[in-house]
Amino acid sequence: MTTVSGAGVADARARNRILLVLFVGVFMSALDAAVIAPAVPALRAAFSVDNSQIGMLTIVFVLFTMSSTTLMASLGDRYGRRPVFLLCVAGFALGSLWIALAPTFWMVLLGRAVQGFSAGGVSPLASAVVGDAFPPAERGKALGLIGATVGMAFLLGPLVASVILVVLSWHWIFLINLPIAALVIWLGLRNLPVTRAEGSQPPLDWAGIVIIAVMLSCLTLGINRVLDTVLGRTLWPYLLAAAGLCVPLLIAVERRAARPVAPLDLFNSRQIALTYILCVGAGFAMGSVIFVSSVAVAALGFAPERAGLLLMPMVAVSSVGSVVFGRLLNRLGSRRVLIIGFSNVALGSALLSLASAGLWMFLIASALIGHGVGIVVGGTLRTIVLNEVAPQQRGAAQGLVNVGIAVGNLLVVALLGFVADVFGGGMAGLGAAYLTSAAVTGAMTLLSFGLRPHGEEQVVIAAGQRVS
Repeated sequence: MTTVSGAGVADARARNRILLVLFVGVFMSALDAAVIAPAVPALRAAFSVDNSQIGMLTIVFVLFTMSSTTLMASLGDRYGRRPVFLLCVAGFALGSLWIALAPTFWMVLLGRAVQGFSAGGVSPLASAVVGDAFPPAERGKALGLIGATVGMAFLLGPLVASVILVVLSWHWIFLINLPIAALVIWLGLRNLPVTRAEGSQPPLDWAGIVIIAVMLSCLTLGINRVLDTVLGRTLWPYLLAAAGLCVPLLIAVERRAARPVAPLDLFNSRQIALTYILCVGAGFAMGSVIFVSSVAVAALGFAPERAGLLLMPMVAVSSVGSVVFGRLLNRLGSRRVLIIGFSNVALGSALLSLASAGLWMFLIASALIGHGVGIVVGGTLRTIVLNEVAPQQRGAAQGLVNVGIAVGNLLVVALLGFVADVFGGGMAGLGAAYLTSAAVTGAMTLLSFGLRPHGEEQVVIAAGQRVS
């Protein structure tokens, strides 16, 4: 079992073991999202479902992930990161087993709900553990490495899934999570630091948790309009209105909560408030890659089944950007790093609108987008939050990072899809959509200038170290 010094910082060897546990846990969650697409044809054939029904695999997972994030983060602050993180990993494995043994498609969806509910706590709790065990100078490096798991999973996931489908069956795409989860739990019990809030705890902020879950669910269902399709009725305007009404209700509830799940005092800090806005921008940048393969089809004439291969360089560059700028974060400062990241996405998005010029333009543009996304999503925003908040708020604060990124992911799909349709679809519509993306991420670049300069940031970090 890893012991932590009085300041909460583990020694270098212990930090490496902790990072291994977190990396494998986050990678398992990210890999599952990457392997689901190759498994879709096999699942569709096994359960005789159509495309609209199979789409529920992703929708259910996303809904339950977003709904549980604030709950798991709050439980981590209350009962300790280690037990809640390992519980999330165990829940994810249980959901995987349930899917593999499911006799009907609806039971598969139940398993996806369990997976999503458990996955909601993995990333914010892993980030909070980094804040507990790593000194400020090492946090960006650690979070950058963890952030690179998404790109690595995207690269390895389809290959792993294809091999499993050829050699075994679709069931093993999910069963493979069981030994990985067992390894994470075993290593976690031996190496993750033990932390827990001291003294008596106020009641859990159930009202805040439920309101956030309802707000994000309404926002998701209002944007993707899945209920409209299933029920054959126009519900999306009412769902979006309900999501909007949840905002003032949440503020009123959190002001009265003894220990709010979304602490409003965090937003008193200009640095934190701006960071959460940039989290939405990071989610927007991350989600903008969804139409990149469509550009390859529309502008360059690639077959849809081969267009995905053109994304591999972008994903590889994204992972590299996450790791490299995580290492440079302490030297450059978060403001410079985010300016570089968002400006890369903005420039790449603008160039992608010119992809008809040739494959070389497409590759340059997509590489810039991938590099920028790796930087802004990798670990910088999470590091800012860790350095600015009190230790007892790290879980809740990291949960809000996830919420911001999720909201950005939802908004970009709706906005770019709308712009592409308005401009007639095809490359004309996609070009307009990516010019819109360039404008939004350009605005985020300008907002990044409002963060603390590097020198002032270092003073705040030093003061936080003395307090903790």
